Amino acid sequence: MQSEAKSPEAYMKEIPADRVEVMNQLRTIIMENLPKGFKEGMSYGMLTYVVPFELYPAGYHCAKDQELPFLSLASQKNSINLYHMGIYADENLLNWFVAEYPKHCKTKLDMGKSCIRFKKTADIPMALIAELCQKMTPEQWIAIYEKNYRKK
Repeated sequence: MQSEAKSPEAYMKEIPADRVEVMNQLRTIIMENLPKGFKEGMSYGMLTYVVPFELYPAGYHCAKDQELPFLSLASQKNSINLYHMGIYADENLLNWFVAEYPKHCKTKLDMGKSCIRFKKTADIPMALIAELCQKMTPEQWIAIYEKNYRKK
């Protein structure tokens, strides 16, 4: 279920009525808690938070015309998904998140490499997501990205 929306505002207008409130809440949490320097936009049919070209002119190695992705938020058919590249790239951050999750949520963690899936909106641990967003600056993400993914 990929959106064709060209802007975050257009994307939010497509969200099913029963998810509008929680998606607005998540979007606000992300924007208020991501360190200065990240920028909101659209990529791959999702709300995306990137390191802009102004901070990282090299862009994304998979698509040079794209700014460096960091975090995405999507309302999918069966879940709301949060994609956090820092969790995928930094084992310490992943371990912290996995250990903290049960302290904030009674449901089992449903997670892929960078994707955290929430099937019930009531089960989304908003405070934990806010804390996760604060854990990595654009500069830290660039350093991890270059160490792990950039071809020398």
